[in-house]
Amino acid sequence: GACCALVAGLAAASASRAEDTPVRVQLDGRFEGPAALFVVPHAKGYFKQEKLNVGIDAGSGSTATVARVAAGAYDIGFADLAALMEFHANQPGATSKPVAVMMVYNSTPAAVLALKKSGIRTPSDLNGRKLGAPLLDASRRAWPVFAKANQIEHVVWTATDAGRREAMLIDGEVDAITGLWFTSLLDLEARGVQTADIVVLPYPSHGVKLYGNAIVVGEAFLKKHPEAVKGFLRAFTKGVHDVVADPKAAIAALKTRNTQIDEAVELRRLQLALTATVLTAEARAEGFGSVVAPRLSLMASQVSDALATKERVNPNAVWNGSFLPGLSERNVFLARR
Repeated sequence: GACCALVAGLAAASASRAEDTPVRVQLDGRFEGPAALFVVPHAKGYFKQEKLNVGIDAGSGSTATVARVAAGAYDIGFADLAALMEFHANQPGATSKPVAVMMVYNSTPAAVLALKKSGIRTPSDLNGRKLGAPLLDASRRAWPVFAKANQIEHVVWTATDAGRREAMLIDGEVDAITGLWFTSLLDLEARGVQTADIVVLPYPSHGVKLYGNAIVVGEAFLKKHPEAVKGFLRAFTKGVHDVVADPKAAIAALKTRNTQIDEAVELRRLQLALTATVLTAEARAEGFGSVVAPRLSLMASQVSDALATKERVNPNAVWNGSFLPGLSERNVFLARR
């Protein structure tokens, strides 16, 4: 009898688990500080409470993440909005186009970084210089927008993998690099470069008011599981509240996913990301998670022009805010201590 009861119990448990919607998520990069925004709701069981069985994988740049979500290898991705726009406009015939459903980085963290000794101080100093970055990196893809806004010409690019980028700058193989500034800045410091010797030119400070990373969902998943998407965003939002309220605890959760991290470095990376991209004045005005139409349209037009896309980016096709939790639920600014 006990045996049968056990079997029945196991069957019931697996049945209840089977009801959870599986959700495959891919990040834009490694399990570093900002990834805590996804790890925390997972660790605290918020996704489970929404009947979601969420798996989170590291990524290799926004462009690749968008492509994988489009191909159906992942249901949800964390990717740069410019990369999503580029995909839509350059693949008009794609059978499946992912859609952004929640803005997380209200301001792009893309930046140009150089060493003071290069003499680079302003964007115009980049004319005729050698730059390096991975091809699929969000900051590299959005470079034409920055170059156009600052009239930069004749730049020579060297493609590199993410692990070599900062080393190339230190070794003098390139004059400057593009990257997410909270990632590249801390990676340079970790390699022994003094903060005072680093020049950071953030895109938003130089005429490029682009939105940054958003949660993007595959078209098929969105149609088939609208309630799961709403649940995912509710759980994610709860997690953001926790991360903002206690970044240290968030990094402890992250360490369970990536035991190699230096907690002090990743805490700083997370705090820089929160301050510069998540808890900004614009995000407060627009409401965390949402976008405003004029700014979205301007970005669509900047991306279309600068990347010379096959078709113009249609701002209404890349964004759908109807799955977001209510505005008061999204007020993550209240959580800040």
